Amino acid sequence: MPNELKKIMLIDDNEIDLKINARIITLTSLFDEIIICQSGEESLDYINKYIHNPEKLPDFILLDIQMPEMDGFEYLEHYKQLPSTFTSSCPVAMLSSTLDFGDIKRAEANVYVVKLLKKPLIPTELAELIK
Repeated sequence: MPNELKKIMLIDDNEIDLKINARIITLTSLFDEIIICQSGEESLDYINKYIHNPEKLPDFILLDIQMPEMDGFEYLEHYKQLPSTFTSSCPVAMLSSTLDFGDIKRAEANVYVVKLLKKPLIPTELAELIK
Protein backbone atom coordinates (compact mmCIF):
# COMPACT_ATOMS: atom_id res chain seq x y z
CA MET A 1 0.00 0.00 0.00
CA PRO A 2 1.65 3.24 -1.12
CA ASN A 3 0.26 5.61 1.48
CA GLU A 4 -0.43 3.99 4.84
CA LEU A 5 -3.46 5.53 6.53
CA LYS A 6 -2.53 6.94 9.88
CA LYS A 7 -5.45 8.96 11.23
CA ILE A 8 -9.17 8.46 10.97
CA MET A 9 -11.70 11.07 12.01
CA LEU A 10 -14.97 9.80 13.42
CA ILE A 11 -17.84 12.31 13.35
CA ASP A 12 -20.97 11.31 15.25
CA ASP A 13 -23.24 13.02 17.78
CA ASN A 14 -24.09 9.71 19.47
CA GLU A 15 -21.62 8.87 22.24
CA ILE A 16 -22.46 5.17 22.26
CA ASP A 17 -21.96 4.89 18.49
CA LEU A 18 -18.67 6.77 18.85
CA LYS A 19 -17.46 4.35 21.52
CA ILE A 20 -18.54 1.26 19.57
CA ASN A 21 -17.09 2.44 16.27
CA ALA A 22 -13.86 3.68 17.87
CA ARG A 23 -13.46 0.24 19.48
CA ILE A 24 -14.08 -1.51 16.16
CA ILE A 25 -11.56 0.77 14.41
CA THR A 26 -9.00 0.10 17.16
CA LEU A 27 -9.48 -3.66 16.74
CA THR A 28 -8.81 -3.44 12.99
CA SER A 29 -5.36 -1.90 13.58
CA LEU A 30 -5.88 0.01 10.31
CA PHE A 31 -5.16 3.40 11.89
CA ASP A 32 -2.66 4.76 14.37
CA GLU A 33 -4.99 7.40 15.72
CA ILE A 34 -8.70 8.15 15.96
CA ILE A 35 -9.80 11.78 16.04
CA ILE A 36 -13.24 11.90 17.63
CA CYS A 37 -15.65 14.74 16.88
CA GLN A 38 -19.17 14.96 18.25
CA SER A 39 -20.40 17.31 15.55
CA GLY A 40 -19.69 18.49 12.05
CA GLU A 41 -18.74 21.89 13.49
CA GLU A 42 -16.16 20.33 15.80
CA SER A 43 -14.66 18.45 12.86
CA LEU A 44 -14.49 21.53 10.63
CA ASP A 45 -12.94 23.55 13.45
CA TYR A 46 -10.29 20.86 13.91
CA ILE A 47 -9.52 20.63 10.18
CA ASN A 48 -9.35 24.42 9.77
CA LYS A 49 -7.11 24.70 12.82
CA TYR A 50 -4.61 22.19 11.40
CA ILE A 51 -5.05 22.76 7.65
CA HIS A 52 -1.43 23.95 7.37
CA ASN A 53 -0.18 21.15 9.58
CA PRO A 54 -0.82 18.02 7.44
CA GLU A 55 0.50 15.51 9.97
CA LYS A 56 -2.35 16.50 12.33
CA LEU A 57 -5.03 16.05 9.68
CA PRO A 58 -7.07 12.89 9.20
CA ASP A 59 -6.37 10.57 6.26
CA PHE A 60 -9.93 9.24 6.27
CA ILE A 61 -13.27 10.47 7.64
CA LEU A 62 -16.23 8.44 8.88
CA LEU A 63 -19.24 10.73 8.89
CA ASP A 64 -22.61 10.09 10.52
CA ILE A 65 -25.55 11.24 8.40
CA GLN A 66 -28.13 12.01 11.06
CA MET A 67 -26.84 14.68 13.43
CA PRO A 68 -28.54 17.74 14.93
CA GLU A 69 -27.49 21.22 13.77
CA MET A 70 -25.43 19.99 10.79
CA ASP A 71 -26.21 16.63 9.21
CA GLY A 72 -23.73 14.65 7.14
CA PHE A 73 -24.86 16.15 3.84
CA GLU A 74 -24.64 19.71 5.17
CA TYR A 75 -21.18 18.84 6.47
CA LEU A 76 -20.13 17.82 2.95
CA GLU A 77 -21.19 21.25 1.67
CA HIS A 78 -18.64 22.78 4.05
CA TYR A 79 -16.10 20.02 3.36
CA LYS A 80 -15.99 20.79 -0.35
CA GLN A 81 -14.92 24.36 0.45
CA LEU A 82 -11.76 23.12 2.16
CA PRO A 83 -8.49 23.20 0.17
CA SER A 84 -8.42 20.51 -2.52
CA THR A 85 -4.96 19.47 -1.32
CA PHE A 86 -6.77 18.14 1.75
CA THR A 87 -10.07 16.92 0.26
CA SER A 88 -8.36 15.02 -2.56
CA SER A 89 -6.29 13.03 -0.08
CA CYS A 90 -8.93 12.44 2.60
CA PRO A 91 -11.84 10.24 1.46
CA VAL A 92 -15.13 10.30 3.36
CA ALA A 93 -17.34 7.30 4.13
CA MET A 94 -20.80 8.03 5.50
CA LEU A 95 -22.31 6.06 8.35
CA SER A 96 -25.99 5.53 8.90
CA SER A 97 -28.11 3.40 11.18
CA THR A 98 -30.91 3.42 8.62
CA LEU A 99 -30.11 2.74 5.02
CA ASP A 100 -32.63 5.14 3.56
CA PHE A 101 -32.75 4.91 -0.23
CA GLY A 102 -32.65 8.71 -0.58
CA ASP A 103 -29.54 8.85 1.62
CA ILE A 104 -27.88 6.09 -0.39
CA LYS A 105 -28.55 7.99 -3.63
CA ARG A 106 -27.32 11.29 -2.16
CA ALA A 107 -24.19 9.65 -0.76
CA GLU A 108 -23.41 7.90 -4.06
CA ALA A 109 -23.90 11.17 -5.94
CA ASN A 110 -21.40 13.03 -3.76
CA VAL A 111 -17.89 13.11 -5.23
CA TYR A 112 -16.27 13.12 -1.77
CA VAL A 113 -18.09 10.03 -0.51
CA VAL A 114 -16.47 6.66 -1.19
CA LYS A 115 -19.22 4.58 0.43
CA LEU A 116 -22.24 4.61 2.71
CA LEU A 117 -21.77 2.13 5.55
CA LYS A 118 -24.36 0.78 7.94
CA LYS A 119 -23.85 1.17 11.68
CA PRO A 120 -22.25 -0.41 13.55
CA LEU A 121 -19.10 -0.60 11.48
CA ILE A 122 -18.08 -3.96 10.09
CA PRO A 123 -14.28 -4.30 10.30
CA THR A 124 -13.99 -6.18 6.99
CA GLU A 125 -16.00 -3.48 5.19
CA LEU A 126 -13.70 -0.78 6.55
CA ALA A 127 -10.62 -2.76 5.58
CA GLU A 128 -12.00 -3.25 2.05
CA LEU A 129 -12.63 0.48 1.69
CA ILE A 130 -9.13 1.39 2.70
CA LYS A 131 -7.38 -1.01 0.36
